[in-house]
Amino acid sequence: MAKTLDLVPVTRWGFFTLPRPMVIAGPCSAETEQQVMETAAGLRDEGIHVFRAGIWKPRTHPGSFEGVGTEGLKWLRKVKNEYGLKVCTEVASEKHVYECIKFGVDMVWVGARTTANPFLMQEIADALKDTDIPVLVKNPVNPDIDLWIGALERLNRAGVRKLGVIHRGFSTSEKIGYRNAPGWQIAVELRTRYPQLPFFADPSHMGGSRQFLKELSQRSLDLGFEGLMIESHCNPDCALSDAKQQLLPKDLGEMLASLIVREKDSPDEDYKSGIHQLRAQIDILDENLLFMLKSRKDISRKIGQYKKEHNIAIVQASRWDEVLAAVVEKGKEYGLSEKFVTAVFNAIHEESVQAQNEVLEAGQEE
Repeated sequence: MAKTLDLVPVTRWGFFTLPRPMVIAGPCSAETEQQVMETAAGLRDEGIHVFRAGIWKPRTHPGSFEGVGTEGLKWLRKVKNEYGLKVCTEVASEKHVYECIKFGVDMVWVGARTTANPFLMQEIADALKDTDIPVLVKNPVNPDIDLWIGALERLNRAGVRKLGVIHRGFSTSEKIGYRNAPGWQIAVELRTRYPQLPFFADPSHMGGSRQFLKELSQRSLDLGFEGLMIESHCNPDCALSDAKQQLLPKDLGEMLASLIVREKDSPDEDYKSGIHQLRAQIDILDENLLFMLKSRKDISRKIGQYKKEHNIAIVQASRWDEVLAAVVEKGKEYGLSEKFVTAVFNAIHEESVQAQNEVLEAGQEE
């Protein structure tokens, strides 16, 4: 069971205004004062209220552009003072936190690599203690929901109550069109456990290219995410980092205007009645599924007993390969994807093997 987080609702952060989605935008990296100010001015004209820019850039290879450092915080402060925008940046150490506090940064986020490091997360949490700065936490590089939750718990225990998450996808060795695998199911699982957490999507890092920004943004809104963090640059093609995934401010404004924002609920009585009936049907089917799974497990135990009496190994790989191939084909007839059917039946098979193993171990204990 998930531990409770003590949170301040995002509507009380004083950052975001209607209409939804809540948007954080700005360049991947603060490069020059002129670039920062020009981009901020363009975003302000598009109705953006929260400006982001990377000051310290964690790069894979040394020698790459690693950010301008503390000097860039002066530019963020200028954006805040001259344009009235809230400003935020990424932090990866206690030093970063202290520098952000000194220069009046309004909000910080923790990057994917830092989220995966409990030592750094504790260091950042301790540095943020007794502050009122909102913190957004990106998912870890790998699809490990416990690492993500652990980072949130460390911050919350340190007194950070203005807390949210950014879903930016996960690193993968598979060849896919996106820069990072979306892994929407991980975000949905986290949302199920912590429905009060504000969720932002980062389609820039998820897609890695301008061509994917709209579809990924729309998908996140369809899932009920509250906001978006999108990279925007006054001259994207000349950006010193992540040039391919950044939009001109005016192009960002046009994309945002084209998105459809889904409501979480509706006061319409016909809708409420209809959705209630459909959910009731789902509840009945879920109960039937559980009964069928229980019945299947009972038979698995009988099979285990039969194998035990005849001194037969529990796992029969060739038999399972045949079963899986058959259910995948049958699933296609029902419009179910191979990936879905394989995942479901592998989980069922694992439970079946466990049931048979329990029968074997019970006999050994006797």
